Amino acid sequence: MADINSIRTMLAKDVVAAKLATAFITIDGNRYLLFQAKKLSAKFEKTKKEINILGRTAAGHKANGGNGTGSMTIYYNTSMFAKMMKDYKDTGQDLYFDMQVTNNDPTSAAGRQTTILKDCNLDNAVIALFDADGDWLEQDVDFTFEDFEIPETFTQLDGMQ
Repeated sequence: MADINSIRTMLAKDVVAAKLATAFITIDGNRYLLFQAKKLSAKFEKTKKEINILGRTAAGHKANGGNGTGSMTIYYNTSMFAKMMKDYKDTGQDLYFDMQVTNNDPTSAAGRQTTILKDCNLDNAVIALFDADGDWLEQDVDFTFEDFEIPETFTQLDGMQ
């Protein structure tokens, strides 16, 4: 067992700054900088089946698929998402798009990571909004995605091994 005094800790400078990111969406071959985005979270959750095993009181679990979901908060100054919903309402034709998110804090030894969410599909979009008590308008947008790639990954920090 390692002596507690010999365990390395992360350097504060290696925390990745939350604001140093970019997001682009690609719709029908057109790429847009999503600078309205304020916050984004995308998750891939495994689906599992419970496995009963003879001789054990506790069940086992085995993954058998997965599901990609995401949410973002954006400033309400684009009609792009409302137009997607209107097109769906009017035509019944759903629109899928890709989203590329890059975190890049040049002061962190972690470097940068880029994730591409493929075949994103909106769950909802705000089509009208005001707030007499508010300072600025924001909307929450939920979506699903079918696949993802991580073409750039963070550098493993010194001391993790």
